[in-house]
Amino acid sequence: MNVYRIEEPAPRARGGFALWALGFRPFYLGGALFGAAALLAWMAAYAGHPLPGFSSYLPGMFWHVHEMIFGFGAAIVVGFLLTAVRAWTSVTPAQGKSLAALWLLWLAGRIAVAYGSPAVAAVVDSLFLPVSALALLRVLLRAKNSHNIFLPLALGLLAALNVAFHLSMLFARAPWALHSAYLAVGMLVLFITIIGGRIIPSFTANALPGYASRRWSAVERAVMPLSALAFVLDAALGSGVLAAAAALAAACAQGARLWGWRSWQVGNRPILSILHIAYAWIPVGFVLLALAALGLVAHTLAMHAFTVGAIGGAIMAMITRTARGHTGRKLVAGRFDIAGYALLVTAALIRVLGPWLAPQWLMFWIEASGACWVLAFAAYCYRYAGWLITPRVDGKEG
Repeated sequence: MNVYRIEEPAPRARGGFALWALGFRPFYLGGALFGAAALLAWMAAYAGHPLPGFSSYLPGMFWHVHEMIFGFGAAIVVGFLLTAVRAWTSVTPAQGKSLAALWLLWLAGRIAVAYGSPAVAAVVDSLFLPVSALALLRVLLRAKNSHNIFLPLALGLLAALNVAFHLSMLFARAPWALHSAYLAVGMLVLFITIIGGRIIPSFTANALPGYASRRWSAVERAVMPLSALAFVLDAALGSGVLAAAAALAAACAQGARLWGWRSWQVGNRPILSILHIAYAWIPVGFVLLALAALGLVAHTLAMHAFTVGAIGGAIMAMITRTARGHTGRKLVAGRFDIAGYALLVTAALIRVLGPWLAPQWLMFWIEASGACWVLAFAAYCYRYAGWLITPRVDGKEG
């Protein structure tokens, strides 16, 4: 099982600039800044106040969908994997100039999608994920780490879905673009399912004396294929009894897995409890997906349970925990961390429950949820920006 080794910090930090020392630094900071700014821009446009000069070839909602998945989400995933692969192999996939070039390629994609012509936006934006996947794959192959080779391959599949999204929009097939986006959300949820299954029980056991999670082999074997099938049928069919049954089966498998982790034992440990809370949104999302397939709730409620609750919560959990660990700081949530966790959970609850219970106030729910999201990532940037651009406090590399 792969876990992060975190050392206790020394009392004094070295001076200097370390943004390009390890992958999590620029991608966590850039991703968090972009995650807040992009949602703020989307809310302004949704309220009838688009940014001056904004000229994306993607219509409003499609820009929002694309950038939150393939812009914000992809940046955090790549930053996490660049750091994790270094921990697993002792080889750094990108550092210094190569890391800066990779980050600038990601940034170029954001600029191209916002201001470039359709062809330029599609080409430039489609480069980041495959280049990142190749950088990770090269290191894993050199280290003969076959156990984790599926991760850059999955990143390559996410890259293919990004290309499919652009091609669909270029050829005026907007529904196909949304189907590509739904599958991409599924990819990110499956990523959380894999990594969460490795680290959440391990981190919980490390923090709680006497803790023991329960794992059922049947559940562990079923959780990935059932979840993947539910997302594929959702994208392919959209509705119907078959899609609903698959989503409900996935919800049961994910819920049983979470039950075995005994989340109620975590207690007052915010840096740990946010991992359990984020994962809990996965079975909730599948239940809503089943209801949506039967026409009982709006499909967007399920997607936002996955994106805001599960993906957003897991991202906030990991970019605080791993940033603390890899800058040599204690794994104890500070007040800005706790505020970020609370705001993310609130954003998810508002975005899912509000429109479901009182759809006539949809605009209010979107604005309130969006404000919580923006404040959460703004708080992260305020607390972590200085840590991410300066060397570890214990003087170690990374």
